[in-house]
Amino acid sequence: QVQLVESGGGLVQAGGSLRLSCAASGRIFSTYDMGWFRQPPGKEREFVALISISGGSTPYAASVKGRFTISRDGAKNSVYLQMNSLKPEDTAVYYCAFRETGHTSYGYWGRGTQVTVSS
Repeated sequence: QVQLVESGGGLVQAGGSLRLSCAASGRIFSTYDMGWFRQPPGKEREFVALISISGGSTPYAASVKGRFTISRDGAKNSVYLQMNSLKPEDTAVYYCAFRETGHTSYGYWGRGTQVTVSS
C-alpha cells in the first residue's frame, strides 16, 4: 500500500501563484512515477503533469504548459506543483497519483486539495 497526502491548496486571485505538495509513504519501490490531475467543478478528472522519480521527461497538459512546473524530491518521496499565472479556469480539486514504473495505470491516489482562483 502507498499513501499520498496533498497539501498547499487554497484561494488565490487570478494571476497569483500556489505550490502544491504531495508526500508518498508506505511500500515504495525504487522507481515510480507521480502525477497531478485535477477535477474542475462539474467536469471529469483531467491530467495536469507527470514526473518520474528517477528523472526524464515531464509532460504537461496543454492548458498549463508554461505556467505550471512539476518537480520532485526523491529523498522525501515527494512531488510538487508550482502553479503560476493562475486563471479562474484552473479552479479544481487537485489530486496526486502514484504508479510504479512500467505500469500504465495509477494505483494510488490522494484525497485531493482544493484550488480556487477568483477573477
